[in-house]
Amino acid sequence: MQSGVRAQVPVLYVADADAARRFYENFGYTEIRGGGDGGSHWSYLRCGELTLLLAAVTPRLVTVELPLLVYLYVDDLAATAERLTAAGHPVEKAGYPEHAPGGECRVTDPDGNVVAFGQRQAVPQQERDPQAGGEARFSLIREAAEAVGRRGGAPARCQIGGPRGESCTEPAEVKLADSWGDTAWGCMAHADETLLTARGAFLATEDGMGLGPFLRARQGQPDRQVPAPAPAPGA
Repeated sequence: MQSGVRAQVPVLYVADADAARRFYENFGYTEIRGGGDGGSHWSYLRCGELTLLLAAVTPRLVTVELPLLVYLYVDDLAATAERLTAAGHPVEKAGYPEHAPGGECRVTDPDGNVVAFGQRQAVPQQERDPQAGGEARFSLIREAAEAVGRRGGAPARCQIGGPRGESCTEPAEVKLADSWGDTAWGCMAHADETLLTARGAFLATEDGMGLGPFLRARQGQPDRQVPAPAPAPGA
């Protein structure tokens, strides 16, 4: 029998596990177990076969330059948006992209993480909301693109390309990476598609504040410039 992953549990580091739990309950999650002691608290949530672990640890273990983007598919977009709005979480409509023909929205959780959610079941054209825009879902990627633009160093062209291997002539504006060390530069449209479909892909920064400088700072050692790792083949 082949060995492999049997289950996966996404983990969100939050400031207040109870506040985060109440927020994600609007998506149908319920707490299965919870606990903690001292400066650590956690809440294990489930929605059908999907799980989510909320971890509140002091001091926080993970800090990022940009908010985390979480994408959820829901059965009823309108009902989910109504629950969130009633609970005091403003919802922004983001149009009807190809991967969510039933509509897409975005909301911010209590920790500032962007939660985008869409509906796979299509909505007839006559029932679509004419006020739903198509720009909101790119705003987080625009923030990264603007940061890259200020620093410079991006290659001239998008390295991701189309689904059949065709090249893309748009300028590269965002750098993506994964936990295996592979990297790729892409235009905003292809970066958006990759973040939604490539397992483990995330926005990468070029500021040099990696694990090495972080650990040296914690140990009181002077920082030193560390050469950037060579890009993976084809990146």
